[in-house]
Amino acid sequence: MKKKLFAQLLESGRQMKAIREGKLKPARVTKLTPDHPRAVRSRLGMTQEEFAGMLGVPLGTLRNWEQGIREPAGAAKALLRVAAKHPDIVRRTLAAA
Repeated sequence: MKKKLFAQLLESGRQMKAIREGKLKPARVTKLTPDHPRAVRSRLGMTQEEFAGMLGVPLGTLRNWEQGIREPAGAAKALLRVAAKHPDIVRRTLAAA
């Protein structure tokens, strides 16, 4: 590992420790609402790969949603709202498709 990358890794570890101790605020915080993709996926007990396949979206898209890099929109957002309220129905319906 290059020295510069190693130094960045060490600094990242120091920052993580400071955040956990309450000495430093995190750069970003993801709040999980009931229809947040990660919360819905967790409720369904699925891996990212399984959930992305069920929704018909690329794995990278799902990861971006879960990390807060991008927001689901349109039909995907509506489907996630339905899945949040009726996870078993969505699982049965989409798994059969």
